[in-house]
This record gives sequence, C-alpha cells and structure tokens, in this order.
Amino acid sequence: MTDGVWNGLTELTEELADLYRDLHQHPELSLQEHRTARRLAEALAPLGYEVTEHVGGTGVVGVLRNGDGPVVMVRADIDALPVAEQTGLPYASTARAVDGAGHEVPVMHACGHDMHAVCLVGAATVLARATDAWTGTLLIVFQPAEELARGARDMVEDGLFERFPKPDVVLGQHVGPLPAGFVGHASGPVMAAADSAEIVLYGKGGHGSRPEATVDPVLMAAHVVTRLQGIVAREVPPAEAAVVTVGKLHAGTKDNIIPETAELGVNVRSYSPQVRAKVMEAIERVVRAECAASGAPKQPEITWHQSVPLLVSDPEATAATVAAFTGHFGPQRLLPMPLVSASEDVGVFGEAAGVPTVFWFWGGLDAETTIQALGAGQLDSLPSNHSPFFAPVVEPTLTTGVETLVVAARTWLGRAGGTEAP
Repeated sequence: MTDGVWNGLTELTEELADLYRDLHQHPELSLQEHRTARRLAEALAPLGYEVTEHVGGTGVVGVLRNGDGPVVMVRADIDALPVAEQTGLPYASTARAVDGAGHEVPVMHACGHDMHAVCLVGAATVLARATDAWTGTLLIVFQPAEELARGARDMVEDGLFERFPKPDVVLGQHVGPLPAGFVGHASGPVMAAADSAEIVLYGKGGHGSRPEATVDPVLMAAHVVTRLQGIVAREVPPAEAAVVTVGKLHAGTKDNIIPETAELGVNVRSYSPQVRAKVMEAIERVVRAECAASGAPKQPEITWHQSVPLLVSDPEATAATVAAFTGHFGPQRLLPMPLVSASEDVGVFGEAAGVPTVFWFWGGLDAETTIQALGAGQLDSLPSNHSPFFAPVVEPTLTTGVETLVVAARTWLGRAGGTEAP
C-alpha cells in the first residue's frame, strides 16, 4: 500500500511514543483501568469517532461510520499485572495498587497491553485521516480485564453487539518476544483454551505430635499435586497437547499444627474440546479419589472459573490478512508461529458475534539480540510476557504495530470506488 494513507506516520508515531511511555509509567490492574480508559477515550474523540466509555466496566468503544461497507472490529486490551518492574527504563512503573483480594501489590505493564492500546490509537488515527481510501464502519474496542479472562465477556454481556454495530470480522494482535519489526502468524488454533479451578481439601486438624488423631490435608494435597502430573503423561494422547499446572497451594499457619483445610489453584491449557473435557474430568476424579484414599471427612470443593475458549484464527480470513501483510512488509518480515500455550479472550468476541477472528503476533524485542538468541537456541534467555524485565523497544515495535492494524483493517473494509473487501 503506497497511497497517501501513510502520510504523516512518522510524526504520528513520535506523538504515540509519548502516550506509550505515559501508559507504561501509569499501569492499572484489571477492572481498575480508569485513567487508562480516560486517556484512550480522549485520544479517539477528536478524530470523529462516536466514543462510549464504561462498556463492560472500564471498556471504551469508538465507532467511525464512513458510508456503506463492512463493519470491522479492531480490539486491544488495556490492563496491567501485579508485577514489580525491573527493566530499569527511565519511564519504568513504580505504581502500586490494591488488588481484588485487598492486598497492596506492585503494578506493571508486563504483558505489553500498553503497546497494544497505543498501536490501536495509532491505527484509529491513520484510518480516520484517510476516509477517502475506504468505506464501511470501524468499531474500535479497548478491552479491560484480559488478565482475568473476563473483560471480553463483560463487554459482550453489556450489550456490545446490540449497542454498537455488529462486526463482520474481529481483528487483534499481541506483542511478544519476537524480533521487533517482524510479524508472527498462524492459522486455525493459535492460543490455548484456559480453565482454572479453586480446590478446597478438607481434613481433620490437630497437634503435629498426634497425627493419628488427624486427617492431614497437607499430605492429601501433596498426593493430589503429584497425581495430577500424570494426567497429561498418561491420559492425553501423545499427538495432542495439554498443560496442567498447580500454581497455588496454601495450608496451615504453624509447623506443629495440622490444619483443617488445604487450598489449591489449578490451571489447564488445551487445544481441543475433547482434550479439554477429558483433562477437567480427570482432575476432578483424581482430587476426589485422593480425598477418599486419605479418609477425608468431607467431599472436596472444586470450583471452575476464568474459562477462556480456544483462540482460533479463521483459516480463510487469516490467509487473506497474511497475504496483505506479505504485500506490505515483504515475506522476509513474516514468521510462522507454533501453537502458543498462553491464552487470550479476544476469541469471545468473534464467537459471540458469529464472525471470523483473525489474530497475529508482532515482535517487541531488539531484533539483533533476539535473532542471535533464536539462532543459538537460547530464546528462553530473553524476557517474555509477564516477566518483570519485559518491555518492548519503542521502535520499530510501535510503527509496526500501527501498520499491521491498518493493513489488516483495510483488507476487510470496503474500497473507495466500490470494490468489496474479500
């Protein structure tokens, strides 16, 4: 695309860099993104978008109508994580906040959502300045609470597709530990489904000197943790993939007191509905069986929550979008991606609207350093999402992220002059 759409992009990205550093320095936890949402709404309003705040909590929606044509939804997430930043950047976060459990925690944009949001502001700006090059409607969505796996569903349940134009396609992207300036793509299943369970095991408490008078939930929990690791190894077919993680285990208050209960937090990643159901059933079976084997006085409590569906990048829609990326960036800047075991709730939008979702990745780490690490098989040595050291280099990450969103949106918007989108 060599038309005038890109006029002024260099000057724009210099302004966007200031917004990025501001958002990075002032991160906000999921469901608390009030300042962030206000800044993003203020950025859209002068561009001619109909801006609505407080959608699904702290979500922001912008609508730009430009004649007849498809409705294209472009989404970015905006929340941060309870992580203490260690990047050493001059604009590093020192923010602290109180989380949903009432604990004071450090806050950092350790997953790159600040970069996602600013790139979407940039793309919305470019497209608003070039309305003579396309027709249709842009639906710009800044989504909160992705890290809680609920923000997309909250917006849908708040009437996103009843209050605003229903899209014909949903577009999204994620920055990650790839070389800056490169675009990663995959077709079909892209990111895993995720399910979490809170489990309470019940024992009988007592003095540590008299274990025979107790039912020890700590020992019970230890057996559960060990046995759960056999589910993927022995119940999931080798050709399939799944991950079972026990990320939380709390029990007791003192070394010589056997407590009444033990609490576990379990997370599951899967890539097919069949494996997902099989693993979740197996977890419940193992937990109940270990409790029975230990003589637990009460059945365990197993509560599933934070469910995220498998993210599928529609093959046909992805092929058209990647072809546009190839034409714009050149094939040398595109990287095929393997399945990613992390999860994303952007697929909730496409699923709820009954339309294709197209999702891709783009790089945020210094290109030379990253390429060297890839060549040496040392990718794990680089900071990745959720690390206290993860912060994308501003350029070319910012410019590339704006360009990918604009190219993808124009692939699906109508062409000025009447040519239909694919």
